[in-house]
Amino acid sequence: MSNSASPSPETRSERAYRTYPLGVRIVEFDDPDGEGRRYGFRAPDHAGREFDDPDTAALYADVYFDVNGFVEAGTGDRGVPPEIIQAGRDTLAAYFLTQPYADADWVASFYGKKRARIERYVAAVRRRAEEIRDGVEALEREGKPVADDASPAK
Repeated sequence: MSNSASPSPETRSERAYRTYPLGVRIVEFDDPDGEGRRYGFRAPDHAGREFDDPDTAALYADVYFDVNGFVEAGTGDRGVPPEIIQAGRDTLAAYFLTQPYADADWVASFYGKKRARIERYVAAVRRRAEEIRDGVEALEREGKPVADDASPAK
């Protein structure tokens, strides 16, 4: 699995794959190497990331909402943003699953847990992210402004 920082989107045609509130979205585009589709995470004030499959891109978006946004710049190839570390075990496990060096077995081994526990961690992150997005959308439907500090788009 290749998950990497995004090359310039101006050099290719991106199509919306999934949209979220606050300007967060997943786009799809043809792999410049001709190896099928790629999926990109896009958010305001975020450098963006690319993924081989939409499920990993969606999990990355869930982690992003779960921690109210984060920036990976400056963390290095295997670093983890502080917001994710502070969020707890389940969020860190989900974040690891979006990295090219990790899969569910690696994460389970890292934590000394069974794979089923890791799947429960991920499910918890997905639930919280969905609740956060639903709350933002409800505020937007009511015409209420979303406070800057409540927005992942920092």
